[in-house]
Amino acid sequence: MDSSQSMALGGNGGSGGNGTLISQTNDMAASAAGADDSMQKLNQVSNSIQKTLGLIHQLYLTVSTFNAAFQMPLLQRINGLVVELDNMVKLAEKCNIQVPMEVVNLIDDGKNPDEFTKDVINSCIAKNQITKGKTDALKSLRKHLLEELEQNFPDEVETFRESRAAAAAELKRQAQAQSVLPNGDVRVKSEH
Repeated sequence: MDSSQSMALGGNGGSGGNGTLISQTNDMAASAAGADDSMQKLNQVSNSIQKTLGLIHQLYLTVSTFNAAFQMPLLQRINGLVVELDNMVKLAEKCNIQVPMEVVNLIDDGKNPDEFTKDVINSCIAKNQITKGKTDALKSLRKHLLEELEQNFPDEVETFRESRAAAAAELKRQAQAQSVLPNGDVRVKSEH
């Protein structure tokens, strides 16, 4: 067994079978101690996956050069793999991660799951542009209606504008009293 295989099993650093650095995973696990519990559980599952990949690689090497003398090490490696797979399942049950089926299907098709993220973002951008267009159209309609109403009913439009200004001023005053921003967000006081 070479150093990268032993490191993949021990998790002391080096390169895993899929090109990721195990030491990065350990760094994440160390920083997750202070972070939330779900991230720590996810790191444990990730470490278990890395260990399982190392065990599968060892098993492959043993099987590819198999002879009768290697029967006991083969059985030990199979048992180690079964134990680690069982450990992985137990750790995974503690994680509550929901992966969209589209991502799983993309992976099954041999595609990069980042394509799903890119497609979702592009879809959001397209929907945002449609919504912005509708909002702009409604603003334009409102402006046009107010212009037409002002030509035909100037007194009523002036009363309307005064009442809108008074209502807006009242809302602004209430928002300032409650530390709420005009867009509805709550103002957070900085702790300096």
